[in-house]
Amino acid sequence: MGRAFVYVILGGGVAAGYAALEFTRRGVSHGELCIISEESVVPYERPALSKGFLLPEDPARLPSFHTCVGANEEKLTPKWYKEHGIEVVLGTRVKSADVKRKTLLTATGETISYKFLIIATGARALKLEEFGLTGSDAGNVCYLRDLVDATRLVDVMRSCIGGKAVVIGGGYIGMECAASLVINKLTVTMVFPEPHCMARLFTPKIAGYYEDYYMAKGVKFIKGTVLSSFEINSDGKVSAVNLKDGNRLPADMVVVGIGIRPNTALFEGQLTMEKGGIKVNGRMQTSDSSVYAVGDVAAFPVKLFGETRRLEHVDSARKSARHTVAAIMDPEKTNEFDYLPFFYSRVFTLSWQFYGDNAGEVVHFGDFSGNTFGAYWVNKGHLVGSFLEGGSKEQYEAISKVSRLRPAIEDLGELEKLGLGYALAESQKLPPPPPPSGGGSALVLDKKPLYAWHAMAGVIVAASVAAVAYWYGKKRRRW
Repeated sequence: MGRAFVYVILGGGVAAGYAALEFTRRGVSHGELCIISEESVVPYERPALSKGFLLPEDPARLPSFHTCVGANEEKLTPKWYKEHGIEVVLGTRVKSADVKRKTLLTATGETISYKFLIIATGARALKLEEFGLTGSDAGNVCYLRDLVDATRLVDVMRSCIGGKAVVIGGGYIGMECAASLVINKLTVTMVFPEPHCMARLFTPKIAGYYEDYYMAKGVKFIKGTVLSSFEINSDGKVSAVNLKDGNRLPADMVVVGIGIRPNTALFEGQLTMEKGGIKVNGRMQTSDSSVYAVGDVAAFPVKLFGETRRLEHVDSARKSARHTVAAIMDPEKTNEFDYLPFFYSRVFTLSWQFYGDNAGEVVHFGDFSGNTFGAYWVNKGHLVGSFLEGGSKEQYEAISKVSRLRPAIEDLGELEKLGLGYALAESQKLPPPPPPSGGGSALVLDKKPLYAWHAMAGVIVAASVAAVAYWYGKKRRRW
């Protein structure tokens, strides 16, 4: 029993939706494209799960955040896939892949063959058990990676209003979930081993600003330690969290955000691996010419840095997916993926963006007691990265431009004095960057952590660069 397609996308996350849209724009014929997904719904904007989905009032629900609304594109509902002749196989796990034979075998016993395969399997949330701990099965312990996780988190959260929540992890998921828990009227304590939050990206000074803001909202931080054990009550729920530093935290619920791991198992031993992911070239092509990889699972060459990196961010997933489809369907006119690393987040009324690389010396600027501040990173005499909190669309575009163009910096003191004005002035002088076949999301995610949980949480955030809006205003964007 089997079916054959020209193009198969394995995985039903954000990348699958953006790849599907690009395929239709490039004239894919009805019946040529198949998407295989373990999820029960067609692709959606995963960042909504840690933002709008968790709001107590007017929360985001499907179909409002199906791809590709996060990039101000059309919403791809189940009807859209049907109208475009795209076969979507939902709720289906692929248990084996044979790259040489170009076949996938599903858990139901069906063989699906392809001419071209795009691996968009993403990543899974790391569980406590992988670090020798137990308790993931407790009734009030939550992770956040997919719609099922988010739905469960909301149910647990609503049963604990006014109670105590412990968040394990100080990365994206930890910070965004902590904000949502506060808004849902829970008392929050964050626990992580690093000296400050968002340790992979934030400097101590930047982190201090956000930690102070969270503390003003009632959040408590316990840093430099990790979870030791849970106390479980007769209902099978966690009643307290024990830490290695001796702290005991009463808890009505626990959210765990301790990193992710790429889903590469199906292809290990068949495709070349690097930095925890599947190695690809500048066309997102693996060591097998008919197989491509995109999103969290792909380790690709970042031209700006001259090195291969694996990036865990929705912007990278969207843009690498589109680029891959272009490389497959129009290889002669498709250049190598030229991606400017980009991260951002919005919590409470705060909104920041980061572009480039956080390597070298740091130059902070702006008013850290106010609403707008930032930092530049200067490495080997060139500006290589920029961070800005509270900027306007024009200001974010300016730091994006200078980060891509990497101007020479001779005087760090002068750069600090000019601050944001430097990026604004330089962006007016410099020619516009080439149209991005990639456009932003990075940080090195392949270094071994000092602690078991040093990996930054990867469910990560999203929205288009142009949509710089606050979460909780009347016209907020929520993914």
